[in-house]
Amino acid sequence: MGLLDGRVIALTGAGRGIGREVALLAASEGAKLVVNDAGVNPDGTGHDGGPADEVASEVKAVGGEAVANFADVSTMDGGESIIQQAIDEFGRIDGLVNLAAILRDRMVFNMTEDEWDSVVNVDLKGHFTTIKPASVIFRQQRYGRIINFSSVSGLQGNPGQANYGAAKAGVAGLSRVVARDLGRYGVTCNTIAPGAMTRLTLAVPADTAKKRAAAGIGGGGGDAAVDEEEVKRQREAAMAERGPAQVAPMVVYLLLDEAWNINAQTFAVAGGHVGLLPQLYPPMKNIFKEGTWSLDELRRVVPAQLMAGVENAAPPRPDIEVPGRD
Repeated sequence: MGLLDGRVIALTGAGRGIGREVALLAASEGAKLVVNDAGVNPDGTGHDGGPADEVASEVKAVGGEAVANFADVSTMDGGESIIQQAIDEFGRIDGLVNLAAILRDRMVFNMTEDEWDSVVNVDLKGHFTTIKPASVIFRQQRYGRIINFSSVSGLQGNPGQANYGAAKAGVAGLSRVVARDLGRYGVTCNTIAPGAMTRLTLAVPADTAKKRAAAGIGGGGGDAAVDEEEVKRQREAAMAERGPAQVAPMVVYLLLDEAWNINAQTFAVAGGHVGLLPQLYPPMKNIFKEGTWSLDELRRVVPAQLMAGVENAAPPRPDIEVPGRD
């Protein structure tokens, strides 16, 4: 008997990468699946029904039950169609995994409105369009599991990803609110921040990768001169250590009945590492006084106490003249 026997799970962005691995693992535990994937390119252009069809076929080939869905999650009609298909095909829905995402990387000073809107619409709104209709059913049936996907880019920040980082930070905030809206009804909502080599990470432009390497982000070793082929080689070599399949077990675990008491949490999952990330509130450090702080007091106390030992996450280069820097 599988751990998800009788459960119906809808997954977005499940035609490739992490989504595909989650779908196959959930199916192996007896889940019936709606496999959504619009089959777009990493930047959201194009359309191909092949990936969703292929994953659904893989599930059925080993005796499981799955149907493909090709809807665009950036629209309410698209998100609702995924949940409705679960009801129409299997008579119920028990879990929702939101993985659909695109990238349109650009430094913030060069980013266009369309590049901003297209990413936010898929990567953030695309969570709401499925959560809203699913939540109505979950609330009525007093049961449901929602797993959303954030990113290090949203929780820490990556250069060149203002749109993607904002969307993924929004996903983490959305998840915490949804958990509090639905927790009283026996529904959980948690977030995964994955570290895995996927089609999206391999699609990051070489110039963005170089900027991250120069900033010491993303394992580039600080070598800003690394070429595109070297970036690709390094990432493909890392696939064995941090592949999509290594993220799937934690996602499926959060779908289980026994995970009923895990709610409003964010987990970093990469390779063999699973970490529980801290909540953004309450503050990590504090200063107190009676009444209102004066500016002179803050000038003295903030650097000496509140920010003591806290490094600048994005300091200026040494050759930049910075007023106030000793």
